[in-house]
Amino acid sequence: MATNLKNLSDFSHITVGSAVDLHITIVVAQWNAQVTAPLLEGAYNYLLKQGALEENIQVVQVPGSYELSSGADIVLRNKQIDAVICIGCVIQGDTPHFTFICDAVANGVTNVSLKYNKPVIFGVLTTNTLEQALERAGGKHGNKGEEAAVTAIQMAHISNSIKA
Repeated sequence: MATNLKNLSDFSHITVGSAVDLHITIVVAQWNAQVTAPLLEGAYNYLLKQGALEENIQVVQVPGSYELSSGADIVLRNKQIDAVICIGCVIQGDTPHFTFICDAVANGVTNVSLKYNKPVIFGVLTTNTLEQALERAGGKHGNKGEEAAVTAIQMAHISNSIKA
């Protein structure tokens, strides 16, 4: 089935697990707020649905997607948590800026995860248009914020089980 016809946020085929004992921080970009706000809401609400306690979910706002890596680094340097979800949105423009930002954010998120040996989840939309971004922020393609929360829960469980 073509992705343009499908809700991509279907988790019916997997077991996600409980978030009851998890401490998760969501670092969210303020830039493109009409997209990042529903992504944040999707991630936050999904964590609650899976049993996370409100006091165990921290939300940290950063100016833009470029600052997500730094925000995750600051959080992990100063707090013991199970996973970080980075939420942002970069929309293609007329200059190569899009490519540089997307590359820097993807590498930065990966590097922070490896530096702290903690799951740092890439919940950043990289789309050609605002319409495509909105379709993935609660529109016809689901909510990528929810998908990031699913990934955070699963990776936190993997990380914690291997440490145990």
